[in-house]
Amino acid sequence: MVMTPRPAATLILLREGMEVLMLQRTQSAAFLGGAYVFPGGSLDPQDGSSDRVIGLTAAQANERLKVSSGGIAYYVAAIRECFEEAGVILARDASGAPISATRAESLMSWRKKPFREMLQAEDLYIPAGDLAYYGHWITAPGRSRRFDARFFVALAPEGQQGSHDAAETVHDVWITPREALERSGRGEIELVNATQQSLKDLSRFSDPHAAFEYGRALPDIEENRACWAQGKQGAKIFRRPDAPYFEIHWSDPGETGETTYNLVAGEPKRLDRRMTRVIAPNPGLMTGPGTNTYIVGGRAVIDPGPAIDSHVEKILQLGDIKWILCTHTHVDHSPAAAALKAATGAQVLGRPAPAGQDATFQPDFVLENGQRVDLGGISLRAIHTPGHASNHLCYLLEETRMLFTGDHVMQGSTVVINPPDGDMRAYLQSLERLLGEDIAIIAPGHGYLIGAPHRELRRLIAHRLNRERKVVAALERLEHPSIDEMLPLVYDDVPERIHRVAARSLTAHLDKLVAEGAVRLEESRYTLVTSR
Repeated sequence: MVMTPRPAATLILLREGMEVLMLQRTQSAAFLGGAYVFPGGSLDPQDGSSDRVIGLTAAQANERLKVSSGGIAYYVAAIRECFEEAGVILARDASGAPISATRAESLMSWRKKPFREMLQAEDLYIPAGDLAYYGHWITAPGRSRRFDARFFVALAPEGQQGSHDAAETVHDVWITPREALERSGRGEIELVNATQQSLKDLSRFSDPHAAFEYGRALPDIEENRACWAQGKQGAKIFRRPDAPYFEIHWSDPGETGETTYNLVAGEPKRLDRRMTRVIAPNPGLMTGPGTNTYIVGGRAVIDPGPAIDSHVEKILQLGDIKWILCTHTHVDHSPAAAALKAATGAQVLGRPAPAGQDATFQPDFVLENGQRVDLGGISLRAIHTPGHASNHLCYLLEETRMLFTGDHVMQGSTVVINPPDGDMRAYLQSLERLLGEDIAIIAPGHGYLIGAPHRELRRLIAHRLNRERKVVAALERLEHPSIDEMLPLVYDDVPERIHRVAARSLTAHLDKLVAEGAVRLEESRYTLVTSR
């Protein structure tokens, strides 16, 4: 049985010199023995009372932490644990003024007594509004203890030095994030991943006030829930930045650690109770590990892939196929449709192939934007997303909110926009259109499932617009350049070996600027018309 994480709170105190307060846990501690951590610990039942909290209402705390109730308890626990473990107290008196360092020192005898009793006896109030919600970290399965910890940052009260409690913690130190990371790198101190990542983020700042305001302004806090999976290299742990992270969580919601992290052609993977993926054996520069073919409910195929006999046979083994849907008609996505139809009599759905694409694709039914396909109790809604290809469709499985994106959104790389059928203006508009959809996860044509879909869509839009700015900068720097002359400047961040591929997307960017009247094309050379 997987252990349920225990609610917890952590407080990162910042002071002048951009130092943070860190404590070393005793070697005999049941959790993170010997590691250097920020003050923090489990929520106490009394932390949920808000009658001694100022600066933040219970409703505001719930909204900020995105919980239905009990959010204020995390703020109280962060301040309480900091007092008990580190001897630093963030408190205000009855007038709302911060207590002095002398008054704080007089409270140290309360560190091992009930926190709420101290507040009442001393007539003190918890300034929850002085904390900025900063991080959300959940311990990976398999630990002796698991915590669902909310991280906060706050400016240290003036004059309070703090001290370890000589019980759970055996050493305290004020240290800059950069120095802590350097000492960890030399093996002098141990830092767990959540602490490391927080320190790396804070190391960008030289001023604690700037760091605090940065934390206060963060719009959304991502959940970081480490997970385990199996593969050719044995059991491995994965964290949010790792490519398989969201797919592992989706395919293993019970956190058993038994799902796989490998992408292997011909080996079906059950993604959820409705969905199986099998990867075609066509790896390459443009296809990554191969084209993803999805079997929905054992009856529908999305993107059958290339007409490779072994791949077609594998698909036929995975269900009683009644429908075949294609996102678009590039040769790595649709050619197997004809063989599957011949073998099963299944209905083929999609949009006709433009000139130069898969001429074998002959849809029995042409799908329009917004049309729903009933797959026997499972509904797919087609969304026309031109850009990578003029006939490109995404499909939204409305029951689970999984979006099949073909080559509109790919995992691990941006897609090539290849004129004349590829259109950069249409591509950006299609990405914007998807921002209006309620999507839980993206199932791309290549690579792993992609989580945080709206964040990914905004990232792609920002990436393309940033590339466009580099195009404009190159036009400003060069005099009537050709595409070949612009390539090294616009794509200076990608290997030269893929510049030929990048030239297609560069052409698409330039076509967009020409269409908008910002650039003029004359005899294969480009001139900036307006400053942008």
